[in-house]
Amino acid sequence: MGQTIEACIARQKGLRLVGTWKRGGDLEAVVKGADVIIDFSLPEGTVEVLAVAVRHNTPLVCGVSGLDAHQMATLDLAASDIPIVYDRNMSLGITVLDRVVRQAAAALGADFSVEISETHHVHKKDAPSGTALKLGEAIAEARGDANTDLISFASERRGEVPGDHEVTLSSDTERLTFAHSVTTRQVFADGALRAASWIVGRAPGRYNMDDVLFGD
Repeated sequence: MGQTIEACIARQKGLRLVGTWKRGGDLEAVVKGADVIIDFSLPEGTVEVLAVAVRHNTPLVCGVSGLDAHQMATLDLAASDIPIVYDRNMSLGITVLDRVVRQAAAALGADFSVEISETHHVHKKDAPSGTALKLGEAIAEARGDANTDLISFASERRGEVPGDHEVTLSSDTERLTFAHSVTTRQVFADGALRAASWIVGRAPGRYNMDDVLFGD
């Protein structure tokens, strides 16, 4: 993702890359010259990034999935000091899909069963994907219950598929399907850069891509 973000920055006016960081490098030196940080590292790296971001009072955009409860608590604590956009999927299309399935689930109610299927490249280790879980949580919340046990998840790993997600709501008489496909990982970089431009100057707090697209 780092190279993709770097290439996207080079094509956008008003954005400049001041540095990149890999584990073992000088994170402090990179952050000192930055107006905003974008983190697509690993959960362990995110904890380091959060500490430095708070120390320098620098806004953060984080797209790292797989954070455990302790790491999420660390992120939430940091958000009391700095503005953070955190989302498991930075795609603009997924952000819209999340909002649409919430509306559909709330309107149709519990009489409709829900299946979420996702396909990713063979290198992806977690299943269901963070995005599939995010969509499941959105549907459960829209129905007034945070429990996703009644939602069926199906995962497939093949080839180099960047990411396909499909949400199907079914009753005995009809079926409604929403689908989203990624053709290039650039979509995540585009979303992260949009979030980076949006977050600068915001009050401390934890935001997500829905705030970026549909907030003020």
